[in-house]
Amino acid sequence: MSRLAEDHDLIVAAVREGGALALDFFRNGFEHWHKGPNDPVSEADHAVDELLHQRLTTARPDYGWLSEETEDDPSRVERAAVWVVDPIDGTRAFIEKRKEFTVCVALVEGGRPTAAAVYNPAEDELFDATLGGGARLNGEPIRVSSAAGFEGARLLTGRNLFKRAGPLDRPDQVTIHMVNSIAYRMCLVAQGRYDACISLSGKSDWDIAAAELILAEAGGVVTDARSDDFIYNLPDPRHKSVIAAGPALHARIMQFIDRVERPPGATW
Repeated sequence: MSRLAEDHDLIVAAVREGGALALDFFRNGFEHWHKGPNDPVSEADHAVDELLHQRLTTARPDYGWLSEETEDDPSRVERAAVWVVDPIDGTRAFIEKRKEFTVCVALVEGGRPTAAAVYNPAEDELFDATLGGGARLNGEPIRVSSAAGFEGARLLTGRNLFKRAGPLDRPDQVTIHMVNSIAYRMCLVAQGRYDACISLSGKSDWDIAAAELILAEAGGVVTDARSDDFIYNLPDPRHKSVIAAGPALHARIMQFIDRVERPPGATW
């Protein structure tokens, strides 16, 4: 078995174990608080983070570590490989007892994800991928939809997306929905359950690295709102936006943003 295949199996086992721990808190109760304005966290986030750190860094002590719930170690940027982890993506949904949270782990090498898993334990949905190896949901191959335009599309985005659009850009029939976890949104697009995920708010490496690989291996395109690709494990792990869809719809979304949605001076 190749090293990448071993790392993939390690990731899958770790997210399943982390998901089981998160689900135990979800069912039985937990303490929660705010790290900052509009930034909730729970004891489950920390417990899952500690479990994943122990499992992954014990198995691969030469790999770096980047997690939402761990103080950043700048030496990670010097490592050839780094674990990028969100112990619970969608903490707000987790606190509100909505089954929309995920445990996310990606292996990043050379700034790009090479193996990944995103697990929603409340629904027992495990999305996984390796670079060049396709994407799966619970072991079955998945593929993005073939939607080419907004008409009739199923979008995971904010309801104000078309607020500024004129008659030529505002579709008559479009379904707009939102779930809290950005990683879960991206995986639902990878599965073809939704056609696109559009987020014009800031994200971090741990939010999107694992889901990006899964969506790309499912045939999708993932960029920021300026059509730039993501590079991970930089000193600053933040990103300004995420656009994820099949190739044709992604191109249509970028046309819409450039013509309608991007206000003067916007940096995303």
